Amino acid sequence: MEEMLVFGHKSPDTDTICSSIVMADFQKKLGKNVKAVRLGEPNKETKFALNYFEFEAPELIEKVEEGQEVILVDHNEFSQSADGIENAKIRMVVDHHRICDFLTAEPLYYRAEPVGCTNTILLKMYKEYGFEIDKKIAGIMLSAIISDTLLLKSPTKTVEDEKAVEELAKIAEVNYEEYGLEMLKAGTDLSDYSAEELIGLDCKKCELKDKKAKVAQVNTADISEMMKRKSEFEAAISKDIEENNLDLFVFAITDIINSNSQAIVLGKETTIFEKGFNTKLEDNTAFLPGVVSRKKQILPVLQENA
Repeated sequence: MEEMLVFGHKSPDTDTICSSIVMADFQKKLGKNVKAVRLGEPNKETKFALNYFEFEAPELIEKVEEGQEVILVDHNEFSQSADGIENAKIRMVVDHHRICDFLTAEPLYYRAEPVGCTNTILLKMYKEYGFEIDKKIAGIMLSAIISDTLLLKSPTKTVEDEKAVEELAKIAEVNYEEYGLEMLKAGTDLSDYSAEELIGLDCKKCELKDKKAKVAQVNTADISEMMKRKSEFEAAISKDIEENNLDLFVFAITDIINSNSQAIVLGKETTIFEKGFNTKLEDNTAFLPGVVSRKKQILPVLQENA
């Protein structure tokens, strides 16, 4: 039986890495020959979660071969997926994002729900099949939901995410508030990353009608400290814009303690950002009070005003 690959999006975050591991576990319980893989380097937050619950990061791949059977988690857009994905055999998708740029030659299992995290959906699937969730798997599922919902403070959070966190924390035997804050803070240690690495750590391509854009995000406990590197970020963003022929690049520096973001915005279509957020960029920046979610608070605004 051919080995099926399970992976999330490029520039992987905690939900993407953990969803890959969890989906592989789920499929193995169904008797399938599967392997979790990744499309990039895990960030420090993700490494903290993996180390805490004693998991190795999945194997790194850069592309998939024609005809390779795959399962996609935490994404569906081909621009965010593995190189060669358009020629792969996509057997399943489990996701919590909008459906965009997705076309397959054959029918498949597709499950997308408007919740805060892919692992909230995966928890439902385990329960629907009556599969037991062990302590370690519960721990990384919990970690993913905490990450995607910023410890249940993000507007992407739903009642279902809250229930999932409570349930998984009991199985994992952790105080989710204490563990979650420790995990999120681990992800804010960005001192040893270059500006190029930081703008690419959690970066997603998006199409704004006929315009090409990227929206990147990093979490911090101190925006002012990060802004000391503003000129470095601007140089790295400008280089990315030129190399990838982008019309807009938004880099959101998000304060996980006070739930605000500072955006550095460059490109020839910055008016899309200014119009959407009813603001005027000053020296390429704008403060966004209460904005912490790229998926729910930034991307939709840009798409509506493109």
